[in-house]
Amino acid sequence: MFYYVLKYVVLGPILRLVFRPRIEGLEHVPDEGAAIVAGNHLSFSDHFLMPAMLRRRITFLAKAEYFTGPGLKGRLTAAFFRSAGQIPVDRSGKGAGQAAIDEGLGVLRKDELLGIYPEGTRSHDGRLYKGRVGVAAMALGAGVKVIPCAMVGTFELQPPGRKLPKIGRVTIRFGEPLDFSRFAGMENERVALRAVTDEIIQAIMQLSGQEYVDMYAPDAKAAQAAEREREKAARGGRSLRGKGRGAA
Repeated sequence: MFYYVLKYVVLGPILRLVFRPRIEGLEHVPDEGAAIVAGNHLSFSDHFLMPAMLRRRITFLAKAEYFTGPGLKGRLTAAFFRSAGQIPVDRSGKGAGQAAIDEGLGVLRKDELLGIYPEGTRSHDGRLYKGRVGVAAMALGAGVKVIPCAMVGTFELQPPGRKLPKIGRVTIRFGEPLDFSRFAGMENERVALRAVTDEIIQAIMQLSGQEYVDMYAPDAKAAQAAEREREKAARGGRSLRGKGRGAA
């Protein structure tokens, strides 16, 4: 009940006011039966904006940190995500990936909609990154279609680190369902999982128009941070040499 109060009474109207979403391709999301909605992930608002626009309830696999924060804020956040039907997934430690897949398959076996971000995390710079193969394992394991989804504009209105979004307009695009029945029975074959995942990411890229980077997002973020540190060190070295010449 609280899910529908959030969607239609509390959160939904606010999201429509702030983001003025334009919805395209909603007819591609089935009215019943199991399916996966796989989208890009640009903003914290994505968690709520896309589900609020769907006719059906959708369950997302959410990182466990949203459910384990300290203090009153942490408890309120955890209660909110649970009430919204989100499932906590521990992404650390051995077996974390399989645990997430098992949770997702449980949702699909109940003929429900499952939402997932194949990149595994928010994009830190607005580009689209290499997908994790968990989405493919769920699609093949449950034998369901995947509906690609693209959020366009949420990064500009609420990039990572910004607590409150700016007021603006976003577009949410749903593509035609992807059928992977040709890979039936291959959910344990790495080559098949990678092929399916790459096809999903390609479909998202065509909908979103994002630049694609063939790296996992955390690796790219770490590489960029390391490059900034090297540039900072180089500038520091040049500054010290300049001071040395001045003193001479």
